[in-house]
Amino acid sequence: MEKRVYEVWKGRNKFFLGGRLIFGPDGKSLVVSASLIIVPVIIFCIFVGRHLVHEFHAGYAIVMAPIVFTIYVLVLLLLTSARDPGIIPRNTHLPDEEFRYGTSISHEAAGRQTPRIQFPRTKEVIVNGVSVRVKYCETCMLFRPPRCSHCSICNNCVERFDHHCPWVGQCIGLRNYRFFFLFVSSSTLLCIYVLSMSGLYIKILMRDHECTVWEGIQESPSSVVLMAYCFITLWFVGGLTGFHLYLISSNQTTYENFRYRADNWLNVYDRGCAGNFGEVFCSKIKPSRNKFRAPMQEVQLGPGGSTQESGADSCPEDRRMKVEDDMDIGGDLLKISQRHNIKDVESHDRNSLEIDSALGSGTHTPTANSDRNSRWDIAPEVFAMNSNVNESRSYADQKQGY
Repeated sequence: MEKRVYEVWKGRNKFFLGGRLIFGPDGKSLVVSASLIIVPVIIFCIFVGRHLVHEFHAGYAIVMAPIVFTIYVLVLLLLTSARDPGIIPRNTHLPDEEFRYGTSISHEAAGRQTPRIQFPRTKEVIVNGVSVRVKYCETCMLFRPPRCSHCSICNNCVERFDHHCPWVGQCIGLRNYRFFFLFVSSSTLLCIYVLSMSGLYIKILMRDHECTVWEGIQESPSSVVLMAYCFITLWFVGGLTGFHLYLISSNQTTYENFRYRADNWLNVYDRGCAGNFGEVFCSKIKPSRNKFRAPMQEVQLGPGGSTQESGADSCPEDRRMKVEDDMDIGGDLLKISQRHNIKDVESHDRNSLEIDSALGSGTHTPTANSDRNSRWDIAPEVFAMNSNVNESRSYADQKQGY
């Protein structure tokens, strides 16, 4: 049976329900985060909420409100943690960019130069009329789009990478940042609700029993525990909510804010406060670039950038075409190597003639035509390519004979 994409995924993600849910490698922390939300609400409903039902006309709403709000927060947590954050699919070959041919000293013949392919590690792209440099990712074999970064925990390039959150066990990127902010801000409101209702219950106890604060705390110690827990949690989720409100208003990511804080960084993505909020909350979420449930096709990239399907079902005509492509590529590399060496020989001869004429030497320097055959140095890679071409051609001819 043919495997699916999620079964051979090279990242460190964990998949469930046949590839429908994708989590980070630390997805188990999701259980801890859910427990930190559910347990305090249960304690509130049992020890505090049920006593407040009879104190108000619509007292049941005091208990139902945190329950419904908790379900809403848990749904946001699941949407943040169990979806593709914006992973960019890996390439199976080098991108089709312009290669530069340089020269390097050959180890076989000291002083002689042979062609060497140099691949650019950065390139410039235009974003809102401003040139932005993007980097090449060695792991994913692609040029990262603007605002993209490689997460070392998930081992994926994530579009509009914000950070990797250990509490949700997932990267926060283009496709789940909205749900992450709603989760954090909703958790803040839930903490404020439980904190205020617990304090209100202690005040009602003080009124009914005409006692002091200390006596009211002794009547309901669970309320004090909830107030202390929510107060501490509020510093975390509340501060995180305020920080991300600032990031959204200025159209920054956490990664950009920490990395370029000390630099005079020009934010080319800023659309104004209203435009930035509209981009996060009102724009349509882009579909995932990955089809995790799709059948996996064994695809290999042949020389020259052509895509070829590997397998035993390939016909002799396909193998013949591959041999012809290899022959063309081998010939091109041979011509490139010869052209570089011809230029080196001719430049060497011209320099030698100028030196001889200046010194009045009667010695004759060998010309490029007389010594060209002995001075051509072909790179070892070209010899290897030619040998592979010959072997492939003999193999195809043999198969065709059968």
